[in-house]
Formats: sequence, structure tokens, C-alpha cells
Amino acid sequence: MRDLRIVFMGTPDFACTVLQELVEKNYTIVGVVTAADKPSGRGRKLNESSVKKYAKSQNIPVLQPKNLKSDDFIKALTDLKANLQIVVAFRMLPKIVWQLPEFGTFNLHASLLPAYRGAAPIHWAIINGETKTGVTTFFIDDKIDTGEIILQKEIPINEDETVGSLHDKLMLLGSELVKETVDLIKTGHIKTTKQPNLEEKFAPKLFPENCRIDWHQGLSLIYNKIRGLNPFPAAWTVIDNDGEKISTQIYSVKKEEVHHSYTIGQIITSKKEIKVAVANGFISIGALKVSGKRKMDAQSLLNGYLFQPSAKVI
Repeated sequence: MRDLRIVFMGTPDFACTVLQELVEKNYTIVGVVTAADKPSGRGRKLNESSVKKYAKSQNIPVLQPKNLKSDDFIKALTDLKANLQIVVAFRMLPKIVWQLPEFGTFNLHASLLPAYRGAAPIHWAIINGETKTGVTTFFIDDKIDTGEIILQKEIPINEDETVGSLHDKLMLLGSELVKETVDLIKTGHIKTTKQPNLEEKFAPKLFPENCRIDWHQGLSLIYNKIRGLNPFPAAWTVIDNDGEKISTQIYSVKKEEVHHSYTIGQIITSKKEIKVAVANGFISIGALKVSGKRKMDAQSLLNGYLFQPSAKVI
């Protein structure tokens, strides 16, 4: 049985939940590496990552390097005397870092590799209409998400799943998988498999450009895109209300498959409902955020905002 000394690398809530699971199961975490504090809010106050806040509460040493190749960081990391490193939602590591520990460095990725390598695997699985996804642990190598697979767990994607709900499911599933992976390494009973050469499905980083809704796509494609970006970072569009153009984020939606004669993009409203006409049906908007206003449900917006008969999304 190996005596493991672990350095954990990660930043957001997804990573923090995994770290907390390891700490609560009494694994020896000798240090944490996380992103530098970032200014946020109107006062530009420095905000600590979820992982840093939790590590401090547990008196775990925290490193926040800006340069992962710097001599100071490599020395500080070496001084922790870790023999295993675990990476969850962090940056790409240079070879000098991932090769450092005796038992290697493994990563938790929120997809069934080799599918959806990249920065946003949970989003793109929903956007592309997948019916299943999962989590994978693998040993890091010199490319992105290509290392030998240790373990995988699969989970279905429900038809009304959002990236928010799937994120939380995968976060818990990933915590279990990391624990199982650490236990295999601890006992020395670890076996890995090379990733198969399958048709590539990528998960590129999300930018405003690829989060904009194309209302000329089919009903299901639009529906999948909106739920795959709900609640973060949120799909968006521009409402043209009789010449007034307003940037709008769209959150919860339903789809209605039906033949109609409306122009694609036309907005149809009632006292409680906002619908957009698309090919083969309507997208019914449950919640949205119009620029300059708070996020609200459709009925609340309709109580104080008048859509003209010519209103459309563009």
C-alpha cells in the first residue's frame, strides 16, 4: 500500500467539490495550486477561487503561480514532496510540472474521452444533442486531453437537461471517480488504456460569437443550444422591437413542434407567453434577461414591456 502525498490543482466549484471529497475521506493533501485572485464586482475587490477558500479553511498550503514554468513555483511545488498530482478544471501543465511526482499526474475530464476534448465538454455535449456523457480520469501527457485512460463513468443526458443540472451531476460523479482512481494508485493495481482513434468531437472554449442563437437553424438545434448554455454563459440574441435593437440573454425554453406560417424570427406574445417562430415550430421563452434589466420570467417582462407586432429576433 503506497503512502500518497497529493497536490491538488483546480479553481472553480467543480474542482472544489472533488477536493472536499478527498479531504473528507482523509487523503493527505499537502498543497493546492489554483488561479490567482481576480478583481470582480463594482469595487474590483480581489476574489479568491472556490478551491483557495476551501483549502484555507482546511489549513492546506496554497500556491497561485502566474507562470507554471517559473523557478520559484517549481521549487515551491518540489518542496511539498508530493508523489501524486490531481488536476480538475485547471490550466494546461508544462512537462516539468506533470512529470514531477513519482506516481504521475492525472486529470478529471467531464466527458467520455476521446469525445469532447477541450475547455467546455459539458456545454457541447448538450448543444450537439448527445444522449449520454460522463467523466474520465487519465494520466496527463504533452497534448490536451489525450493521455491514457484510467477510469470512466457514464451518465444519461435527459431531453430537458441544462448545462447547470448536468454540471452538478458530473461534479458528484467526478468526485467518486477521482476517489476510485486514487485508491487504485494507492494499491498499485492501476491499469490504463490508450484512447481509441474515433471521429473527433471537440469542446472549444465559449465566446460571445459561438453563443449567439442562429434562428434559422432547426427547432431542435436551437433548443439544444439554449439549454446547453443555460445558465452559464447563456445563449443570446438581439431583439428588434420596431427598430429598437436590444441584446438579450435567453435562459429556460420549451420547444413546440408544429407547422405555422409565421416568418422565422417573429416574436409572438400573449399576456403570459413569449414565443419565437422557427422552422418546424416555436421556441417558448421561460426566462430571459433584456439588456438593462434583471433576469426575469417571460410574464414579468410582459407586465412592463410592450412588444410591437413587428417585433423579431435577429
